Amino acid sequence: MKSIIRAFIAIELPLEIHQKLGEISTALQRKLEGMPIRWVHPDNIHLTLKFLGDVSIAQLEALQKMLETEVSGHSEFEIGIGELGAYPNPRRPHVIWIGVEAPLELRNVQHGIETQMERLGYEREDRPFSPHLTLGRVARQASSSETRKIGDILNTNKVGFLGSTRVKSIHLFKSELRPGGAIYTRIFTARLGNFTTPSGALAHR
Repeated sequence: MKSIIRAFIAIELPLEIHQKLGEISTALQRKLEGMPIRWVHPDNIHLTLKFLGDVSIAQLEALQKMLETEVSGHSEFEIGIGELGAYPNPRRPHVIWIGVEAPLELRNVQHGIETQMERLGYEREDRPFSPHLTLGRVARQASSSETRKIGDILNTNKVGFLGSTRVKSIHLFKSELRPGGAIYTRIFTARLGNFTTPSGALAHR
């Protein structure tokens, strides 16, 4: 039995959202056929809150307890899915994404998880949290002409509102890299506290 696993903390999406993301991904792949892009399988798309990397099996119980304690102190909330974009921008796309619209509670949960995981020895992310759903990643060896073509196609494809979902739990996933692609297995679920979500403006991606 392995003593180390690769893991991350994320929000799962409902089937209907996965189906819509799959339709968008398929359409983009047709238009970007031959481009050096690694596409994420629609079933594997999720909202990552914290990538942990290597996790010791011996530390798993402490990690789960800390995650459960942190998450239970936050209220349930709703997120909206929609809008096509790219990092760092559509003219120089490295990551192709669908945006996430969410209340402040999502950022509070993510910040709390980040802080607790840092206490366990996991390095804090340098970049500010920017919620999104990754559809694909442009290869580093992509030429400038390929990058421009990808950006042009992304600019001419608009994605509207895909739907919303209520987030009631946060999950710890195990990631296994296999020849056919990554396999994600949910190994722990922490439920959010069932409090009344405070009203307020949604924070865009």
